[in-house]
Amino acid sequence: MNAHILPEHPSPQDRPARLTVGVVGAGRVGPALAAALRLAGHRPVAVSGVSDASVRRAAALLPEVPVVPPAEVLARAELVLLTVPDDALPGLVAGLAETGAVRPGQLLVHTSGRYGTAVLDPARRAGALPLALHPAMTFTGTPVDVDRLAGCSFGVTAPEELRLAAEALVIEMGGEPEWIAEEARPLYHAALALGANHLVTLVAQAMDLLRTAGVSAPDRMLGPLLGAALDNVLRSGDAALTGPVARGDAGTVAAHIAELRTHAPQAVAGYLAMARTTADRALAAGLLKPELAEDLLGVLSDGGRP
Repeated sequence: MNAHILPEHPSPQDRPARLTVGVVGAGRVGPALAAALRLAGHRPVAVSGVSDASVRRAAALLPEVPVVPPAEVLARAELVLLTVPDDALPGLVAGLAETGAVRPGQLLVHTSGRYGTAVLDPARRAGALPLALHPAMTFTGTPVDVDRLAGCSFGVTAPEELRLAAEALVIEMGGEPEWIAEEARPLYHAALALGANHLVTLVAQAMDLLRTAGVSAPDRMLGPLLGAALDNVLRSGDAALTGPVARGDAGTVAAHIAELRTHAPQAVAGYLAMARTTADRALAAGLLKPELAEDLLGVLSDGGRP
């Protein structure tokens, strides 16, 4: 954290400007965040990882930083990033606290979107300073991730007395803090998963269908289209809706469903679910004319069957 941001004589809640950093869980996120903190002047000193892939990631992003057990990471670092899967986080925190690995005054940061700081309560009772810093970004596990943090929003939850420290850390990693209430974390995370994770599934499925239709370079075909669609919706919301559902072209939608049943039956359920949701939003936005909606919704309700 920048010296001009934090007090000259920090309290236990406000750590010194340069920190030793440890990573528990060398998945795709932890090494990238530690590498970003190193660029800001902090010093990664230890990382834990079990799989061969995690050890390779640590070596690529944090060269010369030793790979040690989780308890040793906590013993060496003033700032510890807990970057394990969501379901593993409560057990990890409880175990570290029970074994005495947590030290008073230690900054303990998890990167789960689902949880706020309550999941860190066992460590807080042991004297740790809890922060939830979730980067709203998809990670590859390669050095490109560090560059992608520039301008990335972080969903931040922190006790009032640690808000300054949380904000400074996010800014030093190149991100923008967005404050999320403890009780809103699951909804916040659901929104990101709906938008980003499901987008990957939808685009991959569209590419598969285009290949089946004989398109040799589906990525080139979809790139400009999806880029424009994303830009339009970010600017205009539901007003950006186009296509046969928003127009009420029931016959076209029925033809789509018939083709999918023949060539990609696994895609039918997703198409129907998204088309129904699109129709509802288009109606609510006044884009889909009510007189055209009846036939369209009829097609969707019976799955396009004649």
